[in-house]
Amino acid sequence: MNDMNSTGVLAPFREYNQPLFQYGVRHLLVNDTEVPYPDGKLIVSRTDTQGLITHCNHSFVAMSGYTEAELIGAPHSILRHPDMPSIAFKGLWDDVQSGKIWHGFVKNLRKDGAFYWVYATVIPNVRNGAVVGYTSVRRKPSRAKIQAAIALYQNLKTQENAHWEGPQQ
Repeated sequence: MNDMNSTGVLAPFREYNQPLFQYGVRHLLVNDTEVPYPDGKLIVSRTDTQGLITHCNHSFVAMSGYTEAELIGAPHSILRHPDMPSIAFKGLWDDVQSGKIWHGFVKNLRKDGAFYWVYATVIPNVRNGAVVGYTSVRRKPSRAKIQAAIALYQNLKTQENAHWEGPQQ
């Protein structure tokens, strides 16, 4: 997965080095611009069992800021915003890999460094008794649910950062 570069990224931006499971560290450029989720739209994507995007609808392309060609074959974590705690994705993967449906609120990172919130439902695609991939359908979340998610995720990120930094001297 490629690092972000300043071409096309909205300024001013902050830089992060984001560890991504199975993909190493990705350099991100992030700003505070929220792109509102459009009314009446569903964002749909499918991935293989490794999380590589195999299908994306036009709403996904438009909201992400990437082209379809950039998205197909890319890991879905290309959208991972640094404000999202790792534990949120661990829960998602634990559920879907065991065949369960997962629901949750996600702050996604756009190609231009802006962000957007979604309410996501991830469904395992099962063929002949085996999970062969996942379908994710995202809807517009309510502002109240976003505010609750922000508070929860800030708390989880603080705990996560304290864990990785270790005890303070």
